Amino acid sequence: MKLLAKLFTKIAIFFSAFYPRTWLRKSGWWVGFLWFDVFGFRKKIVLNNLKLAFPGWTDEERYRVGRESVYQLGYNFGEFFFIPSLTDKWIEKNVVFEGWENVEKARAAGKGMFFLTLHLGNGDLAANTIAMKGQPIHIITKTFKTKWFNDLWFSIRGAGGVQYIDAHSPNNAFEILKALKKNSALVFVLDQYMGKPFGVASTFFGHRTGTAYGLALFAQKTKAPVLPIYTFEGADKKLHIVVEAPMDTSVSVSEDKEESIQRLTQSFNDKLEEIVRKHPEQWMWVHRRWKDF
Repeated sequence: MKLLAKLFTKIAIFFSAFYPRTWLRKSGWWVGFLWFDVFGFRKKIVLNNLKLAFPGWTDEERYRVGRESVYQLGYNFGEFFFIPSLTDKWIEKNVVFEGWENVEKARAAGKGMFFLTLHLGNGDLAANTIAMKGQPIHIITKTFKTKWFNDLWFSIRGAGGVQYIDAHSPNNAFEILKALKKNSALVFVLDQYMGKPFGVASTFFGHRTGTAYGLALFAQKTKAPVLPIYTFEGADKKLHIVVEAPMDTSVSVSEDKEESIQRLTQSFNDKLEEIVRKHPEQWMWVHRRWKDF
């Protein structure tokens, strides 16, 4: 299994380097087709999530958006093995940066920065594009228990210079602070459910859920700016990377620590909801976001 996976990876990386981006994305069409149309994996969850978020939509609208969101995951997979072949020339041709001046301003301050983001668009490709553009970037993420698969997976995901911090490592707080001192961007992906003890009660699209409070905690502790960032596939067939101005993370003197963390976390949720509403067909609706907290 190990040798077959490595062989497949090498072949996929080799051939991915020769095809136009539109071809690569369409090569993942079969993933969406099998996932949604044939096996219907989590299809019910997708449609139920959309009903919670957009109760005013018709069943036909929810089905169309839900189906497209799963196909988008397939398209992203079609580009996955291309990441090691990224070049500056490719980026110039296929990527549109919006609000990059916000990154430059934060970098000039020298305190590092936090990126608030979500599973929308092709995040792995965008992260490596940012790293190649000269901004050091660390993503807090889960890792796999099988070492050879974990090493193989992250060698592709981080081929453009992205670094990763294990979300469950006992030293992750130290690693985050160390990365900030090097003026890196720390990526927090906050659109998935998180229960106790690492999550706080919050709402998303008006429904109760749990959200990880780590970003709020570190934002208070370090005073580093929190920049909302997301990527989406544009009508121009290009990868758009949008960086918004820093959010207000100031704390009222009347608030205690627990209240401020919950308020900040809710403000992050509100921002992510705002982003999802712009591109609902590209968000990952397959996740069980609204579990009972």
